[in-house]
Amino acid sequence: MKTLVKRKFHLMTLFVAVLLTVATATSDNQTDVSTGGVKQMTQKPTIMILGSSHLANPGMDGSNPKIDDVFAPKRQREIKQLVEQLKAFNPTKIALEVDFSRNAEINAEYQGYLKGTYQLTRGEGNQIGYRLAKQLGHSKVYCVDYFRSSKENPIFRGGIDSDLIDRGAFAKAHNQRHLFGSHPGSPGKVTRDEDGTVWIEPEAYEPITDMYIRINQPERSRASQRAYLHDARIGLDDQYPGANWLAHIWYDRNLKIFVNLTRITESADDRILLIIGAGHVFLVQQFLEDSGDYIVESPLKYLDGEGM
Repeated sequence: MKTLVKRKFHLMTLFVAVLLTVATATSDNQTDVSTGGVKQMTQKPTIMILGSSHLANPGMDGSNPKIDDVFAPKRQREIKQLVEQLKAFNPTKIALEVDFSRNAEINAEYQGYLKGTYQLTRGEGNQIGYRLAKQLGHSKVYCVDYFRSSKENPIFRGGIDSDLIDRGAFAKAHNQRHLFGSHPGSPGKVTRDEDGTVWIEPEAYEPITDMYIRINQPERSRASQRAYLHDARIGLDDQYPGANWLAHIWYDRNLKIFVNLTRITESADDRILLIIGAGHVFLVQQFLEDSGDYIVESPLKYLDGEGM
């Protein structure tokens, strides 16, 4: 009798050990979801971040790669090739670097594009996002950015002095321009407009897909993050304009982009493609990975510069 009990005990112990092993082996791709006090295991949603240059040349960044006319026939062929490659990711949602408050406006544009009454503009949201969403049969696109002026931002209306984050003016006034971080640039000649906008004029033709492969390299993303951290050093004594800008503008914006991505995630089967400026990639990816709630795929898995 004791022998039989021992055997049952050992069998039960072995059974529990097997269950624990299986649970451990699958935990990397699963997350707990609590429903009415009962926990069930479900696959994690997947996000792919496509870091992008701004194809419409808005000139809003510290340094701006000058993109030639994307409406040129050769560029259009290259963009169509890029879209075809991204289609292999099979996204269920396409998220754009547009303030979420403009969601209705942007989707009115997208509906016009579906109906043939709206012409695509030069921006990557249109050229890549709208085009891919239509080919995949998506009924809408998603705006996930948080990009407001100081006057529109409720945090600043609550009492933050915008002068406290003006690292550029402080660096100029206190001879600290050398503290600005060096962001990874595109190959080319640097020029400056009268208003101070910095452009990088390419010296050689670069196919669109090759450009996206270059700017989505992990080492480039890390170099961009290091540059932002260098900017944080701007300041003196009890003045921290560099750190204030990083905390109240840059980190704040990217953290809210992460939160907006969680708000459009409806299912563990979601596969979200985020098209966003390359400088955002490091932080948004870090927030997604550190949350433990997503699988993050690299676009390099899908991009192939050969064949054009």
